[in-house]
Amino acid sequence: MPSPQTSSSFKWKWDDIRNIFSSLSNPTTSYTMIDQHPPTDLTNDQVDREDEGNVQVDKLADEVQRDIALGGISEAAVIVEGEERTTRFVWLLAFACSISGLLFGYDTGVISGALVTIGDDLGAPGSQLSSLQKELITSATTLGALVGSLISGILSDYSGRKPVISLADLIFIIGAIAQSLSHTVRAMIAGRFLIGLGVGLASCIAPLYIQELSPTSLRGRMVVLTVVAITGGQVVAYAIGAAFENMRGGWRWMVGLGAVPAALQLVFLVFLPESPRILIRKGRMDKARNVLGRIYAFASEDQVLMKVEVLRAAVLQSIQISENTTLLQRIRSMVIEPVNRRALIIACGLQAFQQVSGFNTLMYYSATLFKSIGFNQPTAVGLIVAGTNFLFTLVALKYIDIIGRRRIMLYSSPGMVLGLTLAAISFHYLTKDTGGVLVDGAEYSTKWSALVLVSMIIYVASYATGVGNVPWQQGELFALEVRGIGTSISTTTNWACNLLIGSTYLSLMAAITPSGAFGLYAGLCFLGFAFCLACYPETAGLSLEEVTNVFQNGFGVKESEKMRSEKRMLQRRVVRRGEEESGSSSSTVS
Repeated sequence: MPSPQTSSSFKWKWDDIRNIFSSLSNPTTSYTMIDQHPPTDLTNDQVDREDEGNVQVDKLADEVQRDIALGGISEAAVIVEGEERTTRFVWLLAFACSISGLLFGYDTGVISGALVTIGDDLGAPGSQLSSLQKELITSATTLGALVGSLISGILSDYSGRKPVISLADLIFIIGAIAQSLSHTVRAMIAGRFLIGLGVGLASCIAPLYIQELSPTSLRGRMVVLTVVAITGGQVVAYAIGAAFENMRGGWRWMVGLGAVPAALQLVFLVFLPESPRILIRKGRMDKARNVLGRIYAFASEDQVLMKVEVLRAAVLQSIQISENTTLLQRIRSMVIEPVNRRALIIACGLQAFQQVSGFNTLMYYSATLFKSIGFNQPTAVGLIVAGTNFLFTLVALKYIDIIGRRRIMLYSSPGMVLGLTLAAISFHYLTKDTGGVLVDGAEYSTKWSALVLVSMIIYVASYATGVGNVPWQQGELFALEVRGIGTSISTTTNWACNLLIGSTYLSLMAAITPSGAFGLYAGLCFLGFAFCLACYPETAGLSLEEVTNVFQNGFGVKESEKMRSEKRMLQRRVVRRGEEESGSSSSTVS
């Protein structure tokens, strides 16, 4: 789409947009679209084409007016030159912020190897951790993350995104050191809880922070960078676990090294800017303009100023809503207001799907599981699973904005069901001679053990491509004034389901057998697939405000496709018009 200076017809509507913004800067001013007239120096054929195009441009201007009235940023109004080109500055922002994902992934992977090698270091000589103690140590992190995620979004709306991420890093450093110095199960659980608190804060805010700095066409890809970092952290954790596996007290190094990336991010945060939205809310307009100028490095100064102007109008609306409502009222609106409620159902549903699929239990207990079925180097085998997760997350990084969120979920979910079903069948035949349960030290068929590993790889590859990434796009589902609250609630749902699955996994394996447990996870994945099919609209290519408008009259599965189709048509029309006028101007000059 051309810049305001490129197309004369687009400039007419751009002037309308400026008038809207000017009126919005005064809350008492009403506003209407100004009647526009096409240039008179056109042929009849050109006038016909202009009339056809103006219908679409009128629609664009009306959408801009509606979006601004709702308190959001209409990206249709602020497309600038080179916006589709991601600058080095944006990549560095995303990279530095994605270290939060690395911390999340590292902690998830490192505990798997640590549980195998702790031995009697946390108890009396010769004692081993019981299943209950393992579940408590694992679940303490999840409980901490649940608490952290519950307060993170609301806290960041008041203090800013950077302070919350900094707080998360400090807590993570303290927790990592506390774990490495633990000599009792209680001390270990306390350290794990602190780690979880930091992870919960960061897991909610990092994707939100990245989304607020990313253009529409690349928003999904930028957020997936955080998930790439999560999977990369898991790979690093398994590699470190394998390196220290045979060292006495090596698990202390495994958990303690988690403080290193947290300290590194803390240093990076000194040089990272605050979200422009937060800067404008605090009245730091010059700083916001400088940040946007670096993000949109290929834009003209006027275009950057327009970005700031649009953002200021949106923030003004957000402030007005915040000042006229209490926090409790905004929380209640998540249930009472149909648009917010639908967005919340989808966000929480996707996050629940991610966790009840059982993936994180595989990450937490993979080394324990592979050791039980006869693998001599269980941590190294777990590294294969973590590596698969990392590689297929890169696939999602490339295609999530091309294929779309909804489609990638619908394509990948059946693969998860297939992998888990195959695992359930394999465990059934694997444990026939041991009464359907896994017995440490028992001899198992290498054929069925290998098939378990293959089924896990199929499952993990499918998970990483879809449900491992898409739920973290949750911030795009909520309106500006409730975005922090919505992301907090949905992230809390993630950790609540994580807590439920992680704290019951070993007990579930004992109660209904490994075959039954993985069969249950397969059934839950099928329900998640049905949920996506019925309720989840396609959001790729839509601005944050357009996504919100999808939920006006339902879950918007068909409406979103219609909106995306109309937007593509509009973009092609405006671009073609700009090219025609550019060619016409060149001919006139020559």
